[in-house]
Amino acid sequence: MKYFKQIGNLAICAMLLLSPEFFQAQETSVMIRVQAKDAKFIGSSMGGAKVIVRDERTGEILAEGFTQGGTGNTDAIMKKPITRGSQLSDENTAGFLAKLNIEKPVFVNVEAFAPGENRGKSTAQLWVIPGKDLTGDGLIIEMSGFIIDILSPQTHESIVENKEIEIKANIVMMCGCPITNGGIWDADQYEVKAVISKDGNSVKTLDMKVLDQASTFSGKVKLLPGIYEILVYAFDPVSGNIGVDKTNIIVK
Repeated sequence: MKYFKQIGNLAICAMLLLSPEFFQAQETSVMIRVQAKDAKFIGSSMGGAKVIVRDERTGEILAEGFTQGGTGNTDAIMKKPITRGSQLSDENTAGFLAKLNIEKPVFVNVEAFAPGENRGKSTAQLWVIPGKDLTGDGLIIEMSGFIIDILSPQTHESIVENKEIEIKANIVMMCGCPITNGGIWDADQYEVKAVISKDGNSVKTLDMKVLDQASTFSGKVKLLPGIYEILVYAFDPVSGNIGVDKTNIIVK
């Protein structure tokens, strides 16, 4: 008899869990942070990372916005050993607090877009249960890449044949953290090159070195007449991080 009573209780519990009335519609908070690969968090100083939270089943957008706040504590993120349960963020660290009005568990897809145009996207998925807030570090999504902006030559610039051309680029981590000689993000750790192509074929590869100005890399070259594409890349052989920017010029 006792056995059948236990079975009955379990059945009632199962029915309650499956009943729509078991979960009440509640505003449920999910903190979403976007961390640059091998660096700090993407926040207000870079314009923030765009975040979209969707119901994976229906595609409905449940929340969207930008990460806001600072890049975080350098010592905690980059210098101290990270142990289980340790927290990387504090109250000033960049994040987007998604507030979801849900009445039952929802499996969500979270998309994070890097700052700027065509910088890339990272995604993550998780279950969200009504009333079960995810705060603190929350969900941390890693964003790969460097932000590279070719400063010179300018796009479609016309340059005289055999004139020395300075290829200059600003290169920072995705969080905006600077690259310098001997810094936390040491320029000597990265391979930075300009690949110059004509008619789809590579004609020259140029090493670029960091200047006294932080995050600014430069190299010089002379070219014969033609239409050229200049691709600048940064590669970190330690972390595997890669970033790219391109421009086109005309040599007359």
